[in-house]
Amino acid sequence: MRWLRLLGLCLAAGALACQPGCVSRRMLIRSDPPGAKVYVDEYEVGTTPVAHSFTYYGTRKIRLVKDGYETLTVMQPIRAPWYEIPPLDFVSENLIPGKLYDPHVLEYRLTPQMVVPTEQLLGRAEGLRRGTYAVSPAGAVTGQPPAGPGRPEIVLPPPPSPGAYPAPAAPGGWRAPSGG
Repeated sequence: MRWLRLLGLCLAAGALACQPGCVSRRMLIRSDPPGAKVYVDEYEVGTTPVAHSFTYYGTRKIRLVKDGYETLTVMQPIRAPWYEIPPLDFVSENLIPGKLYDPHVLEYRLTPQMVVPTEQLLGRAEGLRRGTYAVSPAGAVTGQPPAGPGRPEIVLPPPPSPGAYPAPAAPGGWRAPSGG
């Protein structure tokens, strides 16, 4: 009878040892407004709200895209919980029976895309072409450039006439210009 109890104890210990622990890592990504396409590390994972499993902690590139809204790209750090820091991660991944859950909820607010009227956009483009507007380092048009004696006038050549380029030699190919 004693050997039967010992055998049962060994079987229970073996079953417990064969059932390793597991950590379920998930990130839930939400956006305001919902319905944005989500890319995690350049892979499309779905439309918000979306849950996505991951294996490794660290910084993730998360991009949200929705028509009518500015595209949002965020370098999001995902920190490991205390039980996933080495050497504790060996115990939580392999020796603790059952499943540990590690959810991360990430929420983002999308900003509406600014729509510029076509006439205003063409006017700014023409002003940039003629050199009457300045562009800030951030790429925004800031208005008239500062006038001064040290600033030379920029004169752009007129656009080429339609016959200035050689005609195609064959479909899909161009002839080299003659002369040299």
